Amino acid sequence: MHDNKKSNGEKMITYDNLWNILKEKNVSQYKLCNLGISHSTLDRLKKNQPVSTETINKLCFFLKCDICDIMTYSEYSLEDEFPVLPNEN
Repeated sequence: MHDNKKSNGEKMITYDNLWNILKEKNVSQYKLCNLGISHSTLDRLKKNQPVSTETINKLCFFLKCDICDIMTYSEYSLEDEFPVLPNEN
């Protein structure tokens, strides 16, 4: 349903839980727009693209939930993008 893969096929942060909690709490996307979440931000969330911490804060406040209730972080190797520095011990 949602594009939750990076271009190299690895997952990072996904918002699939958000859609589940919206359904559980009977909150429509229309209502989120009326509460200050823009259509373009909802589109970014659907595509699991980065959104601001302000948006995450608003969602948690409106839905009375914790961050882990709306988003999931799945580890993958970032070494190609951000090489790990050697431990200097």
